[in-house]
Amino acid sequence: MFEAMLRGWRAQQTARGLQEGTIAPRERLVRRFISFTNEYPWRWGPAHVDEWSLSMTGELQLAPSTIRGYQTDLRLFSEYLCDGRYGWIAACQREFGPQVHPVAIVHEWNTIAHLNSYEGRPEARPFTREELQRFFDYADDQVERAVRAKRKGALAAYRDATLFKAVYGWGLRRTETSKLDVVDFGRNPHAPRFGRYGMLNVRYGKAKKGQPPRRRNVLSVMDWAVEAVADYVENVRPRFGFDDHPALWLTERGGRIKPVEINARFVAYRDALKLPKALVPHSIRHSYVTHLTEDGVDRRFIQSQVGHECDGSTAIYTHVSDDFMNTALQKALSPLFGSTDPAHEDRT
Repeated sequence: MFEAMLRGWRAQQTARGLQEGTIAPRERLVRRFISFTNEYPWRWGPAHVDEWSLSMTGELQLAPSTIRGYQTDLRLFSEYLCDGRYGWIAACQREFGPQVHPVAIVHEWNTIAHLNSYEGRPEARPFTREELQRFFDYADDQVERAVRAKRKGALAAYRDATLFKAVYGWGLRRTETSKLDVVDFGRNPHAPRFGRYGMLNVRYGKAKKGQPPRRRNVLSVMDWAVEAVADYVENVRPRFGFDDHPALWLTERGGRIKPVEINARFVAYRDALKLPKALVPHSIRHSYVTHLTEDGVDRRFIQSQVGHECDGSTAIYTHVSDDFMNTALQKALSPLFGSTDPAHEDRT
């Protein structure tokens, strides 16, 4: 009966156009809930959800957004079983007795409410410019050390140093970065100085739940980042020896680098530099938004570059420096003191 329920739910989701990448994790979640409760869906009750949520909050210490996502998936399955149009209530009553059937188990009063637009860790922040320079310098140093020592990892070190520069240079996420192909770079007729690296077609942008990845075009804005990627593609990548592979970031065995590998190399460099653990790979993307904001780039342009639908999402990423805030304050206050000079200070 349970397996038939899952097959029916899969068919319903497929009919709605949902992707396998959405359906399969939902099924795994339902199976985990079965294991947790040691009961089948026709014997589930709201108390089971209470206990399950408590375990995720206490023992596992999952983020509120993660727990809410799990609760939502379980609610969708429960609502499917309770929908009279699919006949599962009647089927369970025939098999197990008139009082035994699925009931709604996920309600407003036993789930986490979505009250804030941002629920990430409050200590998360972007790199300062000095920290970012140190990080890039250290990555470059690893290449030189490997070359001097004639070690095997020189190509991988060069790849990773360039990869991190690309994450910053185009404001990318890890998954977006790992899935880039060489052909994803193209020309921008309005920026001929960048040649074939004037625009980056991100094909695996963050998707909305149940939808395919969102594409976006990111315009190149940093000359030095373009130079780094161009040098890697033209002079280093061919040395991996897999010319037929489409991936931009190759492994020494001819595969495509994975997000977990990007994370591992990042952590190794961060810890070697004794930088704060609050800095994570996504902090480089945060830095792209913050530093462009500090440099006076239009917010709507930045929003388009990083693929945010609303300005509020971009604002979450922005952690401008004290110097920028002081300059902005001076600009705002200068008319009150009869001066158009941003550096004007009130000496009274």
